[in-house]
Amino acid sequence: MVSLPIRDPVKDHLLTPKNAALVIIDYQPLQMYTVHSTEPGRMINNMIALTRLAKVFGVPIILSTVNVTNGVNPDTIKQLKDEIPNVRSYDRTQINAWEDREFVEAVKGTGRRKLIMCALWTEACLLFPTLDALNEGYDVWPVTDAVGGTTVESHRTALQTMNQAGAKLTTWNSVACMLQRDWARKETVPGFLQTVIDQNLDWGWYEELRGAGKRQEAPVPVGAR
Repeated sequence: MVSLPIRDPVKDHLLTPKNAALVIIDYQPLQMYTVHSTEPGRMINNMIALTRLAKVFGVPIILSTVNVTNGVNPDTIKQLKDEIPNVRSYDRTQINAWEDREFVEAVKGTGRRKLIMCALWTEACLLFPTLDALNEGYDVWPVTDAVGGTTVESHRTALQTMNQAGAKLTTWNSVACMLQRDWARKETVPGFLQTVIDQNLDWGWYEELRGAGKRQEAPVPVGAR
């Protein structure tokens, strides 16, 4: 077993820890309560898993909210905010975050051209900045199982529009495996595995591990050998 040399992590056409940024928009109580396209608890778990992965791999995080400083909306939900207490939140009045100067400057300031994009709702606060970022030459990866819309139809229609415009639809677990890429990159394997174990929704051996008290001794998932 001999891995090929690591591809240029900046120029790689796939996501890497050196070419991607995680963009998180409007995970606030009002938006959460009005999501009906998916099961909110699962969606939150997936979003938290993505956030933990970003920390494991050193991926920059851009966080934004709408109408918090003017007292209209509560801040980012506590479950997510607790994961990134020191990440600045760019509050705005615009539905489209790409029309807020501080937000856009923050994204551009990362120097990353691939954006792992997550927002509520799919049909507005995800769709609009995705289309604008694509228009400016960014490579945008909306994470379909970490986002939601007010209806199933609005969610699916927005995803279709983004896909047709050139966005690369993905899922949280695909992002995780893309960032890790090779089990020989041992420095990030413990954090990678612990994140997916803690997420515990898509990995069938979690309950067995928990019962055996072996959280730090996770086997390599089937298909990864």
